[in-house]
Amino acid sequence: MKTDQLIETLKKQISSFEGTIQTAEVGTVVELGDGIARMTGLQKCQAAEMLEFPGGTLGVALNLEQETVGAILFGEYKHIKEGDTVKRTGRILSIPVGDAFLGRVVNPLGEVIDGGAKLVSDTFYPIEKIAPGVMTREPVTTPVQTGLKAIDAMIPIGRGQRELIIGDRQTGKTAVAIDTIINQKGKNLICIYVAIGQKESKIARIVAKLKEEGAMDHTILVVAGASDSASLNFIAPYAGSTLAEYFMDKGTDVLVVYDDLSKHAWAYREISLLLRRPPGREAYPGDVFYLHSRLLERACRLNKENGGGSITALPIIETQAGDVTAYIPTNVISITDGQIYLESDLFYRGIRPALNVGLSVSRVGSAAQIKPMKKVAGKLRLSLAQFRELESFAQFASDLDPATKQQIERGARIVEVLKQLQFEPMPVAEQVAILYAVTNGYLDTVPLNQVKEWETKFLAHFNATASKLAETIAGGAWDDKVENQLKEIIQNLAIL
Repeated sequence: MKTDQLIETLKKQISSFEGTIQTAEVGTVVELGDGIARMTGLQKCQAAEMLEFPGGTLGVALNLEQETVGAILFGEYKHIKEGDTVKRTGRILSIPVGDAFLGRVVNPLGEVIDGGAKLVSDTFYPIEKIAPGVMTREPVTTPVQTGLKAIDAMIPIGRGQRELIIGDRQTGKTAVAIDTIINQKGKNLICIYVAIGQKESKIARIVAKLKEEGAMDHTILVVAGASDSASLNFIAPYAGSTLAEYFMDKGTDVLVVYDDLSKHAWAYREISLLLRRPPGREAYPGDVFYLHSRLLERACRLNKENGGGSITALPIIETQAGDVTAYIPTNVISITDGQIYLESDLFYRGIRPALNVGLSVSRVGSAAQIKPMKKVAGKLRLSLAQFRELESFAQFASDLDPATKQQIERGARIVEVLKQLQFEPMPVAEQVAILYAVTNGYLDTVPLNQVKEWETKFLAHFNATASKLAETIAGGAWDDKVENQLKEIIQNLAIL
């Protein structure tokens, strides 16, 4: 009886058995070294497809040739050897995205590296994406307040703009970007800082400062450090842009800082030369312009029908001895909507941020400023330009007429007012108030070495007596009544 039951059970299991066949296209490693692998046998491999190597190491196909496929490797590859099997995944390179990334430090593959809890996300976005078309975009009209008087007044940045920060090393490029991130606290703007080839010690200091200022809650750091491979440095800015697109698709405004694209171009040059792509000018491959254009074109402001979100890009480029005509700087200048040029000479003279007003420009202009700032900034730029012109001339002139002397005196005070300490971004109402005072001659009688002291006193007086006026100015209102109230506050301080 037991035998019959056993036979019946076996028959049922055999009849219900469904054979499943798993197929996978595999290739063989024929060459390996310096983070690059070449494989044969992957006939149907796609460009930018993820490949699985032994030990779980991932790679991405970049070169699709007649006989071989060239790929870059992410992570450890010393255990891989010639003759090993490589498997296609069928997935184009993508990373996990989600709200849980806010306040975290991740690598370009979306893996947490801040020592905290692991992130789990079911949503994946491809790191390469075609930029939104012209018909889905909207003009840039809403400001991104950096909190820096010189930039908000003369080189305004708008939500959806691409504004390049350019200058020699150690001129305060990263400081401008970090101040901007700190100033977005409570302004409904998510910030993503992408570190490309930066020292880990510098990144640790940035994280500590953002935590101290309470800015980590609205910030994500995507980090490819100096000790990371060229392949991680290469995909880092695209990973940052992908995270930004996730939030933009939800209708949120995002600010992305790419620090810096010079090192990104170096990483791409290294990869391209190892993959034996033909080198061009300065040994960069022929598509190095496209490398940055396809990244920065993803920054835009979408119209209401497409969600109304925006990505504002602040790429950073390092120049050598102030040469803005070099290959990579000119490429990125031609892609972006303006540049903030920081000069070594100004930095060493103590004028910080070391903004060169002559070479800096915002192609969005006053469209990205509130009305009160437009009113005070027009006079400011003109006064500063006249001062710069007269300053060099005055060095050789022993006797100056009163009008010229007055312009030089006022220009010197404007320069003094525009100086600002790092990590001390200023609210827009305070900026408008102090710039109005200096451009309208209220500081002309204040000795130059006492301008900073006067500014501190004035802002304390302004905040103590004019909180409603500050709200009105920050809200974008400006008329004779507001102007008269501001004049009255300045004159009252003079009496005090």
